[in-house]
Amino acid sequence: MLRGLEGWHIVIIVALVVLLFGSRKLPDAARSVGQSLRIFKSEMKAAAKDGAEGQADAKKDAAPQQAVEGKVVTPTVNDSVPHNSGVSQP
Repeated sequence: MLRGLEGWHIVIIVALVVLLFGSRKLPDAARSVGQSLRIFKSEMKAAAKDGAEGQADAKKDAAPQQAVEGKVVTPTVNDSVPHNSGVSQP
C-alpha cells in the first residue's frame, strides 16, 4: 500500500497537516504525543515489573497441591432447578 510513496508525497502530506492544524498547534501536539508515549512506556515497565514480582511471590506462597479423592455425581432429572411454569410473581 505504501510502496508507491515517494518523497514528494510526504512533503504534500506534511504541508496538508500544517495547513489543517496550523503551525502554532503542531509543537504542542507533538509534545503531548511524546509525553503520552513516555507515560505509556513507564507504565508498561511498571506492569512488567509487578507481573514478574507477582509470579515469583505466587510460586513462593503457593501451597503444595494434594490429590483429592471423591466421585463424580451426574445430575438427575429430579436434581434440576424447576422452571417457571408461566405464573408471574409480583
